[in-house]
Amino acid sequence: MFTKSQLHLAKTFIKIYYRDRQSLAFSLMFPLIFTGIFLFSGGEPDPTDIGLVNQSQNELSIRFVELVKEKDIFAVTEGSEADLREQLIKGDLTALIIIPIDFNQSNTGRLRLLLDASQVRQVDAIRDSLDSLLLSIERELRDTQPLFKLELEDVKARPQRYIDFLLPGILAYMLMNLCIAGSGYNLVEYRRRGILKRLFVTPIKPKDFIISIVLARMFIVIIQLSVILALAIGLLKINVLGGLYSLFGVIVLGAFIFLCIGFFLGSLAKTQEAIRPIALLFTLPQLILSGIFFPISSLPMLIQPIAQALPLSVIASSMRAIANDGASLFAIHFNLIGIVAWMFVSFFIATKFFDWQKVAS
Repeated sequence: MFTKSQLHLAKTFIKIYYRDRQSLAFSLMFPLIFTGIFLFSGGEPDPTDIGLVNQSQNELSIRFVELVKEKDIFAVTEGSEADLREQLIKGDLTALIIIPIDFNQSNTGRLRLLLDASQVRQVDAIRDSLDSLLLSIERELRDTQPLFKLELEDVKARPQRYIDFLLPGILAYMLMNLCIAGSGYNLVEYRRRGILKRLFVTPIKPKDFIISIVLARMFIVIIQLSVILALAIGLLKINVLGGLYSLFGVIVLGAFIFLCIGFFLGSLAKTQEAIRPIALLFTLPQLILSGIFFPISSLPMLIQPIAQALPLSVIASSMRAIANDGASLFAIHFNLIGIVAWMFVSFFIATKFFDWQKVAS
């Protein structure tokens, strides 16, 4: 499948990488630091800080306060209206609930909800929780059961933690950065050190050179991501529902795509100063649009088709389908088509724009 010269050159590039002790130390420490951040943060959103003023102080209002405190999504601070309103204005609280004096069984009155305008996106979640609490209190006082009861059965056994959703996207984003740094930045560095000039006078073709670096960096990237995945499974208790073979299959295909794109970016940049903004121009929009931190469906409808077609979106969606939904590599039909398409496109532009004459000069 690969020629003898390609495998020999790939082995040489691996040796060059592992002789660089600084790069080797960074590649080993980064996965540990990355996993440690999520280990200590827990990967879960913090409770919403709310203030609570009980002006009624009757049995009903006290019961309501107790139920609010039992909600894990709230971190409740009780106090006077003046003090809590000041904390709300300063930004120490997200919302303030005021229970009026006439809050009683015969006339519940109206709860006042004061909300920080900068946190307006949370108003629906807070309001829904309060409505649920009021309904629970009403049933408790009237000693009635709900007419209907909804029993939730998750047939996919999908993990509900945010870290389970986040990790595949983070792995895909790290895959992109590691590959672009391993091909684009290395291409500029090899040009600066005169390595390409020496290779230019050998029988090696651009295709052989690109394949060799792709093989070498793919080997290195797989080791780095394997460390992160092992730590995530062992320490963060991440549950990969799909097979690891399918997950690593996507990683290998994604590494090929981003390494070839890195070659293209490295061919456009002629200096080390130029490769950084060029690479950032490619990676930063994908970080925002590719559904790494939130689903693509939350983006405006006009942007969603563009976002779904990005290479990072295709890789992240595939990894998330395997890790969270238990899909296999060949079951992700739409994403697999996107992966194959990007493999052809990336390899074409990598070999098309790679010019020995310009690079060696």
